Amino acid sequence: MKFKDGEIEGVIIKDLRLFSDHRGWLTELYRDDELPQGFKPVMSYISLTYPGVTRGPHEHKEQTDYFCFFGDFTLYLWDRRQDSPTYGNRQVLKNVRHKIVIVPPGVVHAYCNTGSTDGLVINLPDRLYAGWGKKEPVDEIRYEDDPNSPYKME
Repeated sequence: MKFKDGEIEGVIIKDLRLFSDHRGWLTELYRDDELPQGFKPVMSYISLTYPGVTRGPHEHKEQTDYFCFFGDFTLYLWDRRQDSPTYGNRQVLKNVRHKIVIVPPGVVHAYCNTGSTDGLVINLPDRLYAGWGKKEPVDEIRYEDDPNSPYKME
């Protein structure tokens, strides 16, 4: 499949507002009154990514990811939802530091730490990893080890 550059319907990008003072800073990761209709986080995790390291590409069949980026990252998105008006689009978001990016199911995604220091990503997805009690299949299709994957990063 050949992808064309363009925005992807259903992907939401918002700034994380940092409130700073002499002690440091604070930011709201999410507020119930600002979430997309029907979206409810059910768990959270934080990951640290070393400089030059990429996570993904992978996608979810049902899960929506709610990423909060703290560090110098480039995010890659590919729309493979055949019923989407932006099917076949690839979107590259450079410098997503202090951004929230909500990625719906069927959108392949990967991010790379393009900075010189460790970067943090917090995710508040709407599905439990491996289901209730970690007893279900993981909702993840991985492409990072597929040499024939159409999901290529620059």
